[in-house]
Amino acid sequence: MLRVLLLFIVLIAGIILGPLAAGHQGYVLIQTDSYNIETSITALGIMIALLVLVLFAVEWLLRRIFRGGARTRGWFIGRKSKRARKQTNEGLMKLAEGDYRQVEKLLTRNADHAEQPVVNYLLAAEAAQQRGDDLRANQYLERASETADHNQLPVDITRVRVQLARGEDHAARHGVDSLLNIAPRHPEVLRLAEQAYQKTNAWQSLLEILPSMSKAGIRSDSEIEALQIQAYTGLMDQAMADGGSEGLKNWWKIQSRRTRHEPALQAAVASHLIECNDHDAAQAVIVEGLKRHFDERLIFLLPRLKSGNPEQLEKLLNQYMKQHGATALLNSTLGQLLMKHGEWQQASDSFRAALQQRPDAYDYAWLADVLDKQHRPEEAAKMRRDGLLLTLKQENPPA
Repeated sequence: MLRVLLLFIVLIAGIILGPLAAGHQGYVLIQTDSYNIETSITALGIMIALLVLVLFAVEWLLRRIFRGGARTRGWFIGRKSKRARKQTNEGLMKLAEGDYRQVEKLLTRNADHAEQPVVNYLLAAEAAQQRGDDLRANQYLERASETADHNQLPVDITRVRVQLARGEDHAARHGVDSLLNIAPRHPEVLRLAEQAYQKTNAWQSLLEILPSMSKAGIRSDSEIEALQIQAYTGLMDQAMADGGSEGLKNWWKIQSRRTRHEPALQAAVASHLIECNDHDAAQAVIVEGLKRHFDERLIFLLPRLKSGNPEQLEKLLNQYMKQHGATALLNSTLGQLLMKHGEWQQASDSFRAALQQRPDAYDYAWLADVLDKQHRPEEAAKMRRDGLLLTLKQENPPA
């Protein structure tokens, strides 16, 4: 623009100064219906130059006016943004202090001018929920949804989190089902799904997300195993509630071989069958499991069985004792089985062997009962006294 202006000035100067230098200015006639304008070329050049200068002056003035308005708007907007940033920082500090009323107030006052308005509204929604103000929480969630535009994932995650905190478990489950379709490996989505499925007894759905939870690293292997057992136990409860012992056995039959060979699940289904008073089916599951692998959870269930075939259990325990050694657990379990069948002397020997390996208050009590059956009251009283002293010692360990 500056180059054009300089070129134009040089051109006008040539028009003006050229005729002057030549000694004549020339003649210009501008004729209309009513007027005749006569002037020299020099005067016309001067008028054109003045007109151009006036136009440039007007342009400069307008540019200053509009630029000043933009600067004014920018100043106001910057001032609001600065204030929103300050209030957001103060709101986060209040959040750390647990002052949820102030959190809500600070984060929403100039939220539209904050760097991340969606975050302000979402945090305000959670603060309102903490105060028990469901109406405001919903309003903030709606405002966050409008502000987020196409990225609705943070809004939906916060909505599910708020629903779980309110106890709206089935609404939360519907929300996590939708979220899993969008982000099936998102760590927070998986955490919320775990909570929602547990609260709504959606055990099959919980089992389905366990591999993703393991890959995402949000739970350790031991925690994943515990969740798996919890889910399968929940499915057993449902099968037992719907069909009793037969329903539970039918459900167990259709499970994969890997599932049916899992010791923890074998112990769980056997325990459920014992609750259904189906001791024969429970014994079959326990015996099958113990034949494959030794597991203390299965051993612990043996005394609970009302077996029609006790010899099978005693034979199995004796076989284990020959193979793996007579542990305290095996001796104690064998003693309980023998006691139930009235074999007092053998039961007494088993309990004494268990107590020699490790002191246990229950074994002392069972041995005392066996000694009563053998008409040895003084020795039985001593066993009960020793058991009581052991219990008191365990409850009040030395400092």
